[in-house]
Amino acid sequence: MPCSTNMHKKITFFLLSLISMTAIAQQITVLDADSGSPISNVALFNKTKSKTVITNFDGKTSLLIFDDNERIYFRHINYGEYQTTKQNLLRKGNRLYLVQKAEQLDEVVLSVSKWQQQRKDIPQKIANIDAQSIAFTNPQTSADLLQNSGKVFVQKSQLGGGSPMIRGFATNRVLLSVDGVRMNNAIFRGGNIQNVISIDPFTVKSTEVIFGPGSVIYGSDAIGGVMNFYTKAPRFSYTDSLTFSGNVNYRFSSANTENTAHLDFNLGHQTWASHTSVSYNNFGDLTMGSNGRESYLRQNIVRRINGQDELVNNENPEKQLPSGYDQINLMQKFKYQPNKTYTYDLGLYYSETSDFSRYDRLIRPNSTGDGLRSAEWFYGPQKWFMGNLQITKEGRNKFYDGVRLTTAYQFFEESRNERAFQDPIRYRTKENVNALSVNLDFENKKIGNLRLYYGAEYIFNKVNSVGSQLNIETQSKQPQASRYPDGATWQTFAGYLNSEYKIKPNFTLLSGLRYSQVWVDAQFEDTFFQFPFEEADIITGALTGSIGFSWFPRKNLQVTLNGSTGFRAPNIDDVGKIFDSEPGSVVVPNADLEPEYAYNVDFGIQKNFGDKVVIKAATYYTYLVDALVRRDFLFNGQSEIQYNGELSNVQAIQNAARAYVYGLEFGMEAFLNENWSFSGNMTLTEGVEEDDNGTDSPARHVAPLFADAHIIWKNRKFKTDLFLNYNGQLAFEELALSERSKNFIYASDENGNPFSPSWYTLNFRSQYTISNTWTASLNLENFTDQRYRTYSSGIVAPGINLILGLGYKF
Repeated sequence: MPCSTNMHKKITFFLLSLISMTAIAQQITVLDADSGSPISNVALFNKTKSKTVITNFDGKTSLLIFDDNERIYFRHINYGEYQTTKQNLLRKGNRLYLVQKAEQLDEVVLSVSKWQQQRKDIPQKIANIDAQSIAFTNPQTSADLLQNSGKVFVQKSQLGGGSPMIRGFATNRVLLSVDGVRMNNAIFRGGNIQNVISIDPFTVKSTEVIFGPGSVIYGSDAIGGVMNFYTKAPRFSYTDSLTFSGNVNYRFSSANTENTAHLDFNLGHQTWASHTSVSYNNFGDLTMGSNGRESYLRQNIVRRINGQDELVNNENPEKQLPSGYDQINLMQKFKYQPNKTYTYDLGLYYSETSDFSRYDRLIRPNSTGDGLRSAEWFYGPQKWFMGNLQITKEGRNKFYDGVRLTTAYQFFEESRNERAFQDPIRYRTKENVNALSVNLDFENKKIGNLRLYYGAEYIFNKVNSVGSQLNIETQSKQPQASRYPDGATWQTFAGYLNSEYKIKPNFTLLSGLRYSQVWVDAQFEDTFFQFPFEEADIITGALTGSIGFSWFPRKNLQVTLNGSTGFRAPNIDDVGKIFDSEPGSVVVPNADLEPEYAYNVDFGIQKNFGDKVVIKAATYYTYLVDALVRRDFLFNGQSEIQYNGELSNVQAIQNAARAYVYGLEFGMEAFLNENWSFSGNMTLTEGVEEDDNGTDSPARHVAPLFADAHIIWKNRKFKTDLFLNYNGQLAFEELALSERSKNFIYASDENGNPFSPSWYTLNFRSQYTISNTWTASLNLENFTDQRYRTYSSGIVAPGINLILGLGYKF
């Protein structure tokens, strides 16, 4: 009898253990696809809803009640619906990642204070571009990512480029930031810049664009706006085992025979995680549209034949030769969280292009108008590396609730290579910048309804620059003047305080102050030129501030008003540029510069009509004083000098102007039913520069009116977007003086003067979710094959463009 009892206990224990193990084996964890954190209150149910379970606080629940091949639906108010079978879930390691709905991602912003804030409390206009939108638009570069938003205008001098314009400002008057680290460096110039293409769109989790000055948080350069790119973070496991997941993507574009491949994968443990990303792009020569102005055609090209430059006919004038290039982007991120107090983030980023031609310089006619000026004009490889270490501490302290230390090192390399037609000498300048930055940011949210954000920043840039000339026939190489004074340094130290005070539940006041001190040091050598000075030693400072409110007089109506100031301190490009050729002109150094300062006010209103229609409008006015502009200058008493064999007009960067920029921005969303929706944006900007002599002229970076309109249809698996892009005309009188001299990139009006014509394109995008692992996309851009040039761009835009994409998630 005792033996029988013991045997019964053993069998019972075995059965209970088996049931327990089976239950554990069929337990799954539902996680956020972005952060990897568990999601509670996710409902799991079958088709008839006869079986239902809910995830707990740790995102866990059991699948025991479901059959192996039974379809299970996952639903949460903040996430997109998902469906799969229990068999598939168990095969994938009992984990499921859900993607947040775009409207939920849009509720929180990071850019204004560097800490999470509710979007509804922010008085500045902010555009958020989330990972889902990026995947749907499938941009080739991050410049295209911004342009696809419909809220940022992008200029392109060549295929390998993209210079964003925000509210009439561009280049070194707008600021780029990657994962909280400033990308602008000491040689960001007033001319168009291409650094944004170093950011891989496949790695971007979200992009937040601040419209208007952001100098309180970001310091110098943040006059027109700030573009913050936040890359994807490593995800923890939240289980005892190591998890592995990732994505593979391929894309083809017909207009430039693009072939792009991407791979990323995530390794996750309970306390550490790793995210690895690799992308490779091969872009061929870009083909323009068939319907448009003949003056845009590439009729002639330069070929080197039997040791001589010859001008030959382009067999296909719609193909823009040469414009193609290659690019590789790498990213490696690690996250370590030993406890709930400390988090350590390490990010390593690398981007490198091949040589790529500056197309607008290759189509410049010579002085007689019967040929081309340049046989070669190309940028050398554009390289960017960043190492970024962030240490975040959460928890109550006497002075803060959160503190973050961000240290970063960046390396930039670029070069310019040019050779005149039938000239054997190729001139080359090569620059690299070593940039160090340290940011210490605090968040204090325990003073009643008042939140404080404060911190300090130090940045150091060192510029190395060399010049050379190569005889391509004899291969003999000689030194020549560098573009910048070699060894020049630019550094800044700043402190800031930002506050958010919720006066009432429907009224929030934000204000902030920042003081920045800037040091510029450049030594000029007289090896090649006799300069009227030996060094530029500038020490200057700037106090900036902002104050604004967000008010909801009614639940469905928001009113915002914001006043702010911004500044840009002279950098090495402004102070020390040693002879940079422009058509018929040459730019020389100027050691006597001061910061430019901007005063801005903007007003916004947003109205929600029964969650069916949302209308947003904003208007602004910016006044820029002591503007740093390129104007005629005397070098050693001369207004013209010989440079690279050509008599050129002398110019320099000077505090010689004021600027007035104002505009209107309008957006609308309409949700017709659960499948159909409409969205549209329109931006109108006007701007005038006034010289010290009282002469007015249109501002250079004021874009023409641009707008888009989208008709969207989607269900759970399929999404389509039929849309129109439109740009207005800029007449000759509306072109900046510097643009009027570039008649080779513009159309001619009835008087023979250059102008920028209006244009439109019709486009179609679609994305189909084949399964939980496979996604396919098909886009047809500019399907009426228009031939057009966006304002100030050297290269003609793509003609009809078929884009095919395929993605696999594992």
